[in-house]
Amino acid sequence: MKNGPEVAFSKVPEVTLIFWIIKVAATTLGETAGDAVSMSMNLGYLAGTGIFAVFFIAAVVFQIAAKKFHPVIYWTTIVATTTVGTTLADFADRSLGIGYAGGTAVLLALVLASLFIWHRSLGSIAVDSVSSPKAEMFYWATIMFSQTLGTALGDWTADTAGLGYVGAGLVFAGLLALVALAYRLTRFSRPLLFWMAFILTRPLGAVIGDYLDKPVAAGGLALSRYSASAVLCAFIAVCILLVPQKAAVRSH
Repeated sequence: MKNGPEVAFSKVPEVTLIFWIIKVAATTLGETAGDAVSMSMNLGYLAGTGIFAVFFIAAVVFQIAAKKFHPVIYWTTIVATTTVGTTLADFADRSLGIGYAGGTAVLLALVLASLFIWHRSLGSIAVDSVSSPKAEMFYWATIMFSQTLGTALGDWTADTAGLGYVGAGLVFAGLLALVALAYRLTRFSRPLLFWMAFILTRPLGAVIGDYLDKPVAAGGLALSRYSASAVLCAFIAVCILLVPQKAAVRSH
């Protein structure tokens, strides 16, 4: 006789307000840190991508090897996806000449394909189901594609569409607000709403990061990429240390 529902703990955090606050800060850090390495250090997009790819692979290995959810390991891996996503998108869009529109289309297709294959393989794309190595592989692959997509989408909106960093930021903030309203007022698929919000936080962070460190003539504040990255790192660390985070839980 069962005493109650079986509970499975996920390897990722419960989705709360602090999750989204840290996520936006992490995506902004990805933009400033990625630009610091590829531009300020003059290493270029390809070399920057190689450096951050090693960081990303190492972080994912540690994350999957961990026996349970650990905030520091998890958010380090998220930051790794944002930094490599920044330099990879810039390399594809600018160095390879795919362009923002082409890069956005390709990466959107990769995100959708990853979610589709994940759902077909395991039956769920909900974050509270991420408790096995296979599910984590799909989770981090999807995040990697979504972070890269967000960089391309943010640059496309701010530059090609001519909205500027502030205008693009308002657009993505508004879209996130609509997703939040859909969550509160409708019965639309919760996993899909999560991934929509997750994707949208990346271009929001990208344009905030660009606004902080791009020249004044280009519509930015011309702040030091190193200083901005350090402040964002400190902010994320304080959030992790001061606000407890629990692993997402799924009842069976």
